Amino acid sequence: MDEYRRKCVTADEAVQVICSGDWVEFGFAASMPCLLDKALARRKEELHNVHLRGGILLSPLDILKCDPKGEHFIWNSWHLGGRERRLAEKGLAYYIPLRYSECPRYIRENLHTDVAIIQVSPMDKHGYFSFGVTISHYAAAIEKARHVIIEVNEDMPRVHGGYDNIVHISEVNYIVEGGHLGLPELPSSEPTEVDKKIAAYILPEISDGACIQLGIGGMPNILGQMIAESDLKDLGIHTEMLIDGIVNMIEKGKVNGKYKQLDRGRITFTFAAGTQKLYDFMKDNPVLAGYPVDYTDHPSIASRNDKLISINSALEVDLTGQICSETVGPRIISGSGGQLDFVEAAYYSKEGKSFICLPSTYTDKHGQVCSRIKPLMTLGSVITDTRTTVMYVVTEYGKVNLKGLSSWQRAEALISIAHPDYRDELIAGAEKLKIWRRSSKLA
Repeated sequence: MDEYRRKCVTADEAVQVICSGDWVEFGFAASMPCLLDKALARRKEELHNVHLRGGILLSPLDILKCDPKGEHFIWNSWHLGGRERRLAEKGLAYYIPLRYSECPRYIRENLHTDVAIIQVSPMDKHGYFSFGVTISHYAAAIEKARHVIIEVNEDMPRVHGGYDNIVHISEVNYIVEGGHLGLPELPSSEPTEVDKKIAAYILPEISDGACIQLGIGGMPNILGQMIAESDLKDLGIHTEMLIDGIVNMIEKGKVNGKYKQLDRGRITFTFAAGTQKLYDFMKDNPVLAGYPVDYTDHPSIASRNDKLISINSALEVDLTGQICSETVGPRIISGSGGQLDFVEAAYYSKEGKSFICLPSTYTDKHGQVCSRIKPLMTLGSVITDTRTTVMYVVTEYGKVNLKGLSSWQRAEALISIAHPDYRDELIAGAEKLKIWRRSSKLA
């Protein structure tokens, strides 16, 4: 406690260590430092070109609101949420191309970090602060930073690990007491009829004892809710993101993890975002095992769990089976995250399966309905999952397994799950690409 008192300062005092040109690791998802954000914004006129790294902004940041021209603070995102997407369109936020499992290694080997600013739970009697709802890459950032500042949030749940889910007071330079700051919520979406149809194709592919990974987005969360209402049992969880849908599965008695090969009986994750119900569930819950992302997402680790089922969303797919989950043309929407990690991990897992889910159509900004399945990717679109890695693709019109299919078979399979209004157009596109061979399926 003597050391705690020596290191305890105000937010304004703590941010004095930040200099122009510094690189600052600054929170992620639901654990964004609040008081330190405001204190750093108050130093705006003193600072220029302070580079901030973070991701998935669930609430506004003063450091970005106070600097509409991006002259003082530059936001570099590991994964874009809606707020960052709008900033990126104005040239005020920039994406760091990332395979999420590699993030700690990027920090340790490739990047420079001057200051790490992290929100944590209150210190325990042994001098440890829990990272709470975000473990991710924080241990690596602390290891490399010249200065470590922690903001203590009385509402941050103390979360069990794994490893690298806590920091000792000896590794901290400054402590800022925040009091009850709350946590930003990510409300669950109501399932649409399209979502329900997609989920109905996936549910029969999941068997008792399977190990589930649900990705970022409305569709995976909705599927978690629907699994909770199913007859499945003895499920395990090894995921990147902990969401409300998974809590629903647990409350309905679907999850016990007794057949997991890793962390048997425990729920493995690297960060969480959802409603207060999720955060309350996490408080000092020994069933949780929070790990850094290079454990949760690495294919060689995650795939050691048998029957790994990976469920993720996409924006578009071309007729070769390439998946784009990040951009619409050159316009960035989100990021790679751990999608490719889990697409590979599920396929490497014994009896594992990966699913990429997307509605068959979308409505563009001009009000025109377009197919998400295209002969060729929209010019400028980023490939998230290569055609060789993709297993199942699912729309509301069906599911297809692309593994082992030749180019004409892939085209035929994907056209069969496209919206009927666009199938003739897609067939014409496939013919032009010389990958169409009419067969009995679509004859």
